[in-house]
Amino acid sequence: MRAYVGLGSNLGDREATIERAVELLSEADGLQVVAVSGLRETEPWGPVRQPAYLNGAVELETDLPPRTLLDVLLRVERELGRDRSGERWGPRTIDLDLLLYDDLAVDEPGLTVPHPRLHERRFALEPLAELAPDAVVPGLGTVGELLRGPMPRGGQSSSGTDP
Repeated sequence: MRAYVGLGSNLGDREATIERAVELLSEADGLQVVAVSGLRETEPWGPVRQPAYLNGAVELETDLPPRTLLDVLLRVERELGRDRSGERWGPRTIDLDLLLYDDLAVDEPGLTVPHPRLHERRFALEPLAELAPDAVVPGLGTVGELLRGPMPRGGQSSSGTDP
C-alpha cells in the first residue's frame, strides 16, 4: 500500500529534525521510504503567533494498516520531542500528518484519512503534488486538481523557497 505523510517543523533545527523523522520512518518495521519531496518554508497556519515552518512530504510503501501507521507516526513525533499538550496549531518540533493511504477513506475516532483539511492547505498539497500529482483524494479529485483550484482562506501558500 502507498501512503503519503506530511512533514512539518518550526522549532529548533527544522531541516535536521525533518531529516531525522524520515530516517526513523525508514527504520520502522513495515515501512519503506519511496521518495521525499523538497522542503518549503511556509507561513504558520492558525491563530497562534509562531515561527515559519519547513514543510514537505514523504511517500511510503507499507503493509501496515492505517491505524498502525498512525501509531508509528506518533511514536516518531514523541521521539523527536513533540509535545501535544500545547495549544492546537501551535509551534512544534515535528508534525507528521497521514495525508493519504492508497485510495482509502477512513473515519474512526482519532484517525481520518484523507487528512480532513488536506484540500485546504497549499503547504501540504504542494509537496504532495511533487510526489504524486495524480494521487486521488477520495471524494475530492486528484492532488494536482486540488492544487490548481481555489484555496479557502487560511490555505497558506509557500514562500517559494526550497531549502
